[in-house]
Amino acid sequence: MDLRKIKKLIELLEESQLSEIEIHEGEESVRLTRQSAAPMVPPQVFQMPASAVAAPAAPAAGYAAPADVEPDLPEGEVVRSPMVGTYYSSPNPETAPFVKVGSKVSTGDTLCLVEAMKMFNQIEAEFGGEVVAVLVEDGQPVEYDEPLFVIRKS
Repeated sequence: MDLRKIKKLIELLEESQLSEIEIHEGEESVRLTRQSAAPMVPPQVFQMPASAVAAPAAPAAGYAAPADVEPDLPEGEVVRSPMVGTYYSSPNPETAPFVKVGSKVSTGDTLCLVEAMKMFNQIEAEFGGEVVAVLVEDGQPVEYDEPLFVIRKS
């Protein structure tokens, strides 16, 4: 291998963030390795004694654990958010909401939009009936599985 090529490889290694270069040319090969200024230290594993592991903290006074029962909701089927995002009742601020209390919906009708990561996802009715409650406000952030509507099946 030509000495000029080796010098060029050394320059390339110094100018780049590479730590190693290996070139094979026919039966000849060259391997260049950059040495770091810091010495290599093998990874260390630390083990904590069992006595140092703390027990889970007790809930703070006044903390109420979430109940499995929904707050006072009207009679009907609850439509929940399938994702985390922002709730929108209409496609744009100038138009009427998709549904409001008293609206009749059929299976597949759009109930609202939930924006997640710049994507507007249509939330559709899984069954027909009458909307008896809208549980969120326009522009409000919603969590996964958060109740959005109550629909009384017809």
